[in-house]
Amino acid sequence: MNLFRSEEHIARWLGGRVPGATISVAKLSELAHAWWGDRLSPEWAPHTREQNQAILERLGLTGEFWSLP
Repeated sequence: MNLFRSEEHIARWLGGRVPGATISVAKLSELAHAWWGDRLSPEWAPHTREQNQAILERLGLTGEFWSLP
């Protein structure tokens, strides 16, 4: 993961290469809370692939990059 200040910063860093998926820090925070927020619960159990995919979709992270195998 790399953090960038702007789309222009990303373009400079890529140097003409095709970018992968990019999300804002705010969206990354949403994802982290949704993905890891229940880990300290005494009732915690690992998420299924379907539950994880539902988290991504609920946050609007869709498309080939966000499709879990």
